[in-house]
Amino acid sequence: MAPLPIPESIRDFANYELHVRQAIRSAMQLRASAAADPQAAFDGYAQAGLLDVPPVWYEMPLYYKGNRFSCIGHDQTVEWPDFAEKMDYELELAVVIGRPLRNATPKEAMDAIFGYTIFNDFSARDMQSRETSFRMGPAKGKDFDTGNAFGPCIVTPDEIGDPYKLRMRVRINGEELVDTVSGGMQHDIAKCICHVSRSETLYPGEILGMGTLGNGCGYESLSFLRAGDVVELEVEKIGILRNTLGHRR
Repeated sequence: MAPLPIPESIRDFANYELHVRQAIRSAMQLRASAAADPQAAFDGYAQAGLLDVPPVWYEMPLYYKGNRFSCIGHDQTVEWPDFAEKMDYELELAVVIGRPLRNATPKEAMDAIFGYTIFNDFSARDMQSRETSFRMGPAKGKDFDTGNAFGPCIVTPDEIGDPYKLRMRVRINGEELVDTVSGGMQHDIAKCICHVSRSETLYPGEILGMGTLGNGCGYESLSFLRAGDVVELEVEKIGILRNTLGHRR
């Protein structure tokens, strides 16, 4: 099971510029692929500035809210949703809130962290690309049973040390695809927590994903998972979160 089978809430940030830039480009490529002339459509998106990172991303932490009832843990199977064709994983570090706080200072924000865990934000990229064309979401691109994998445990801050120096890796079917570190966030952990707590109370058991690292998902290279793939996310001092993607129905 997940270390928090039903968290109080799930929020997930977009916090690493390389990932954001590459994901935006991939989203536009997917959208253009449905046009009569995909290259012309993609060029039009580029000319319209749709490949650029919106300035607001640099100004404040941005996040979406996930489905807290869809959590699974280590060695559990991820269901392939019946509306999806392109499934993906995401390499993320997450924090678990341990005390109530509102309008937090940076120190109060860090003091409120109960611990850290690994978050694999499984995603139906074709659905996500369609629904975000309306400038809302993601919704069903992220919301399906078993879509949020956490674990294998929660590690308290005293054992983590510096959360920006953790080695983070991805393996698919035993092949290592990513070997990186947790540093390089546009907005640090304290700022993310402070932002959420503005005029809003956070409660123990809420989970905040700190965002997918650059090259930390298949979306960025338009390479997607296949049924039966085994995805392992490893974060130094936390462990390995392993999940298998089920077969399409």
